[in-house]
Amino acid sequence: MNFTIIIADDHPLFRTALKSSVGHALKEPTVCEAGSISELQILLENSTTPDLILLDLHMPGAHGFSGLIFLRGQYPDAPVIVVSASDDQQIIQKTKNHGARGFIPKSTPLNDLTAAIIKVLDGEYWWPDNFQPMQSQQISDMEARLATLTPQQFRVLGMISEGLLNKQIAWDLNVSEATIKAHVTAIFKKLGVRSRTQAVIAIKALEIDLPGQDVQDQTKD
Repeated sequence: MNFTIIIADDHPLFRTALKSSVGHALKEPTVCEAGSISELQILLENSTTPDLILLDLHMPGAHGFSGLIFLRGQYPDAPVIVVSASDDQQIIQKTKNHGARGFIPKSTPLNDLTAAIIKVLDGEYWWPDNFQPMQSQQISDMEARLATLTPQQFRVLGMISEGLLNKQIAWDLNVSEATIKAHVTAIFKKLGVRSRTQAVIAIKALEIDLPGQDVQDQTKD
């Protein structure tokens, strides 16, 4: 069987390493790469549902768990393994709560990474050996609301969080300003907010502090 795998990570060198691992685990897989949430959305919109998505939590267009919440809401049939620089127990637990099928710290040895990919493709789950599951916490109302956003609405919300005005968003997405205003109205209604500031606060609340992220960021410069 020819599997289709999407690797979503903003670090080119790590995408290459993951691609090598996927090639080691599977026979002639189709591997697509995305360096941002926007690129990931384009891949998903222009192709069939992938067999697996390897998702970095910290990448352009993502606010902590927002990317995972979006994927589970809009593409529930696509299993997701979160790949992170962190192995924090709470982050792993929240990843599990949000519907990921596995969690791979970036320090994971190649053999374990390969095993995780195969296991999830077989319909199972994979968590680090040191992970001690806690009682699942109920998903918040706002997280459930975010999952209902359409791909375009999620894209617009991300651009709002970056401080872009409706006119700028319309230009970037090559649509009319009236279309963006309609999206913004729909976003406010779905999130139960009344202003851009409240919408930004809602998505910013999902951000997480990934240990070691400052070191990782320095290696990208």
